[in-house]
Amino acid sequence: MPQFTTAAIQMNSQQDIDKNLADIEAAIINARTQGAKLAVLPENCCSMGEQFATAERFDDLSATIAGYANTHGIHVLVGSLPCPYRPDGMSVPNDRLRQVSQLFAPDGTRVARYDKIHLFTATVADKQGNYNEAATFEPGTQTVVAPIETDDAVYQLGMMVCFDLRFPALAQRLRQAGADILSAPSAFTYLTGQAHWSLLLRARALDSQCMVIGAAQGGDHVYKDGNIRQTWGHTAITAYDGTVINSYDDSTLNNTAASETDKNYALVMASLDRQFQKQGRQKMPIFDCHRLA
Repeated sequence: MPQFTTAAIQMNSQQDIDKNLADIEAAIINARTQGAKLAVLPENCCSMGEQFATAERFDDLSATIAGYANTHGIHVLVGSLPCPYRPDGMSVPNDRLRQVSQLFAPDGTRVARYDKIHLFTATVADKQGNYNEAATFEPGTQTVVAPIETDDAVYQLGMMVCFDLRFPALAQRLRQAGADILSAPSAFTYLTGQAHWSLLLRARALDSQCMVIGAAQGGDHVYKDGNIRQTWGHTAITAYDGTVINSYDDSTLNNTAASETDKNYALVMASLDRQFQKQGRQKMPIFDCHRLA
């Protein structure tokens, strides 16, 4: 049974889109060189903040990253980009956007689009204090499981984004729809990430019996108004049984291993042995036992 190697990419995206794109391509090249068949970028990979200005470039940025997938021959999951229109092409009403995650195939075609369903709403004891993503974004309405076709197998990817991690029913529904892997590109605040990030990745893996890929933003993000947002980082990939396969155990990128010190990203690599995962599911067949779902 073949193994499927993935790369979760941690970034510290600022508001210089071109610089972020250069980091994205460098990370994709590195991931492909190390044998990854899927590279997962974090939420807001092209810009932290400046959502409406970034949304004006949604088609262009999507095409650029699709081109990276094609040039380097790898599936790329664009964690999220703000988008001014719904999947049917209709403009999002009421001066809002959609937060969109996309999967591109190695030939550059878009395999899937997922619009973030759960929008972050919380009061956090940091400099920003209150978060209300719904003031900027309209929630998506459709769950998405997308095929990842390799030379020897097809894997099913259930797509989530950040705050979706707090809702076990979504992870369970994605598994029921056939998911082998769940993507969780994120930009957790420092404090909520410190409290819950690792726990949520492991819990959703246990809920779904899927590998969970948590690609994160980490460090300080300086906004043009002078405000600084801090994100938790700690990118990790978790196995179906809740064990952490591999992780980057820092918020910032300046304390990486020697081989990573000159890079503006961190890679976390892991492989899915689907036969091993299947055996684990058979030993504890929780999806044969559901009574409330």
